[in-house]
Amino acid sequence: MSDRPLLVIDGDSFAHRAYHGLPKTIRRKGDKGGGAIVGFANYMLRLYADAQPRAVVVGWDTLEVPNWRALELEGYQGGREFDDEIVDQLSILPEFVEACGFIVGKGARFEADDFLATAVRLEEARGGTALVATGDRDAFQLASERTTILQPVKAGEIARIGPAEVRERYGVEPAQVPDFIALRGDPSDKIPGARGVGATTAASLLKRYPDLEAMLGDGKFELQAEDLRLYKRIATMVADAPLGEVPDTPPTWGRAAALARDWELKALSERLEQLARAT
Repeated sequence: MSDRPLLVIDGDSFAHRAYHGLPKTIRRKGDKGGGAIVGFANYMLRLYADAQPRAVVVGWDTLEVPNWRALELEGYQGGREFDDEIVDQLSILPEFVEACGFIVGKGARFEADDFLATAVRLEEARGGTALVATGDRDAFQLASERTTILQPVKAGEIARIGPAEVRERYGVEPAQVPDFIALRGDPSDKIPGARGVGATTAASLLKRYPDLEAMLGDGKFELQAEDLRLYKRIATMVADAPLGEVPDTPPTWGRAAALARDWELKALSERLEQLARAT
């Protein structure tokens, strides 16, 4: 395998960002929505051009069945409702990713996060480096000397987050991010956190203790101990999702162009055809 980085992309994160960032007038065959597909493709092609990776893994949520976190924590991500058009496009975007020659990480009970963490574990185990592109700050727990988080910010800018940036932003080490989330809570995922504890207090505690378990062992949060253990488990990206070894894989832009053409996404198919001719 080459020494180029592995590019790991949070498919749902970028698809949702694309869907809400582009006009709904972008349509595909059958007058179905196409904005999320086109926008996601634009993000992915930019990330690929910038990273020049040895391979690409794109992780996806499975919306058809509850994931393991929703089964363990009642109300997890409760209240989230998706438009029918984004759900439709999410269902076929993995097909587009595969047409590009990239690897899809998707499986019942798992979230995209778990495929990101699994890909990083495999890449670091082989001595490689990884770039993880996501808008989800939970992924800061993956930052290491070998793994950098690519976080989209305003005006198309991409921030590079390593261990130093995690310490600067949160005041904790990357490995402590799940402990931090368990204590502070996460409103977007409906993780309650410890009563009366905010970001500042959570970071302060994690300077005194290496992790949540050490705090509990010292008698803190006795009445909330089991809840906090659950919150930490929910906040931890598991690294054993069903993803095999990732070999060096060149892109297949021609196949992707043909699929985009079949979907009647003319501008996207032409862009992909240009890439195919250039390789």
